[in-house]
Amino acid sequence: MRTLLLRKKAKGFTLIELLIVVAIIGIL
Repeated sequence: MRTLLLRKKAKGFTLIELLIVVAIIGIL
């Protein structure tokens, strides 16, 4: 699931999305 998110966001990676991904990984 993590790889899918990274792949999906790889095209348009914004600071906000990066923070969201880090937050999700931190919770998990």
